[in-house]
Amino acid sequence: MTDPLPEGAPPRLHDIGRWISRRPLRLFFRVRVHHVDRVPRTGPVVIVANHSSMADGPILFGSFPRRVVFLIKQEMFKGVAGTGLRAIGQLAVRRGEPDRKPLLAAQKVLRAGGVIGVFPEGTRGTGDVNEAQQGAAWLARSSGALVVPVACRGTLRPTGTRRRFRPVVDVLVGEAFELPADKGRQALVKATEQVRDRLATLVAELDSQRGEVR
Repeated sequence: MTDPLPEGAPPRLHDIGRWISRRPLRLFFRVRVHHVDRVPRTGPVVIVANHSSMADGPILFGSFPRRVVFLIKQEMFKGVAGTGLRAIGQLAVRRGEPDRKPLLAAQKVLRAGGVIGVFPEGTRGTGDVNEAQQGAAWLARSSGALVVPVACRGTLRPTGTRRRFRPVVDVLVGEAFELPADKGRQALVKATEQVRDRLATLVAELDSQRGEVR
């Protein structure tokens, strides 16, 4: 059984996109993926990752053994780039406002046993995960999906440094975990904090492992 995609997304185009992420794109980065075996091979999964650079999404897209449908900001779905993102089954989401349509589409993928990728910080920053939006926790709780935290470091060029030639990018996959099924708004807030804490802890672990890697 192959991982489901949103309606209208051809699996073949999605797989071509993953190949580009794993091959040509990595001519520009030295990507090291750690503990990819922690991604469950079957069943619904919500991957949550930190976000510090536009390169994070394309790199992570091809880093896992399963097809992943990412929630991506609406602004990226313009012109040729937007056409390509839709063709490979990615979902556009409006930031900072309720946007149920992509969440329901993502929920449908999860309930069919697929994988959804979310950057819970909601926007690019330091990638330290000081804050998190509620979408990832809502998706996991409403679908019964496991949550897999993923830390990504090396895509953001340090302030004041020159452009780097093929920088080392590390992707660290954490242990899958379940969120409590308690209902209500406060339970969602608590689950969101659990997602944020697990991901922030993993990012700190990766920072410790990397040291001064550039």
